[in-house]
Amino acid sequence: MKINRNSTRLLTGLTLASMLLSACGGGNAAPEAAPTAVATVSPQASEQPEPSPTTAPPVRQLSGLTGLPVQEGSLTRPLAVMINNAPAARPQSGISEADVLYEVLAEGGITRLIGIFQSHTGVVKIGPVRSIRPYLIDLGESYGAVTVHAGGSPAAYAILQRQKKADMDEIGNAGAYFWRDKERKAPHNLYSNTAKLLEGAEKLGYSDSIEVPSYVFTDPDYLPTEGTAAAELKIHYLLQSYTVGYKYDTERRTYARLVNGKAHLDLNNNNPVEAANIMVIGADHKVLDDAGRLQIDVELGGEALLFQRGTVISGKWARKPDDMIRFVKTDGTEALMYPGITHVLIVPNSPSFASHVEYTASATPE
Repeated sequence: MKINRNSTRLLTGLTLASMLLSACGGGNAAPEAAPTAVATVSPQASEQPEPSPTTAPPVRQLSGLTGLPVQEGSLTRPLAVMINNAPAARPQSGISEADVLYEVLAEGGITRLIGIFQSHTGVVKIGPVRSIRPYLIDLGESYGAVTVHAGGSPAAYAILQRQKKADMDEIGNAGAYFWRDKERKAPHNLYSNTAKLLEGAEKLGYSDSIEVPSYVFTDPDYLPTEGTAAAELKIHYLLQSYTVGYKYDTERRTYARLVNGKAHLDLNNNNPVEAANIMVIGADHKVLDDAGRLQIDVELGGEALLFQRGTVISGKWARKPDDMIRFVKTDGTEALMYPGITHVLIVPNSPSFASHVEYTASATPE
């Protein structure tokens, strides 16, 4: 099954050990059976115990999206889940286990999250799940993913139906693979999990033989040699209730995410939502109608910042057809990513890209 084009690299080879019996003094002889206490008429030679089979270590490979080891053959077709980010939907479930997490504007100044799930196939709860827009379809498809959503804009539905996209819609073709949580009010209470979604994708006939792009990773112990110190950053969208922050943790070597100044935690496990790599990219936004629906260009490229290991570098983001967004340094080469989760935050180019991002060399004390 062809899942990941570049990520099927073996971490370790198989090591087989065999126990040798030797009459010489060079090896360890197998222990002899204890002599029997009952005399026999025809003494028989004592039996040597059979060597215990050595269990070979499991074959491992690297995820092309995180650069982290996974069990051989465990990488499925990715799932791109549209996740509600309204204040009433927080804290969300499952977002700490997404390989890649996007945040992008929707209408009315709110933002939406897109979780790309591949290497974690046992996520017990993901959501709340929300509706789709054309540019959200585009972003999910850039990973070869099955798009997971509940409803969508008329333009998004036109794309899904006309182009026969691989999608799972709770109010359309895939309602059986979602559930409503009674502890929350609609529309902030729709959930699924990786097991149900993968089952549904198979039942709907969506192929697993998909080309999935890979990031290029560096050694986790390699220290950045370029850029400037950036231990803390803030992203300003359009509404005060969507102020996003990140603080670098030197011990974990990740940036912990904050929303409105408070730690963003995963409701499933109370784990912090964190990233080893953060791309902040600028894109052209255009309001399409009275409902405030947007057109966002996620193909053209533009200004970008990359935060890693407490530093930031300036560059550009670029995207080739059928590929995901990548960070390009000023020398024209693709930036290496650190093994771990990547967050991509898409902000408007107006009034300027820089007006949406600020960062400092040291983090503010708690």
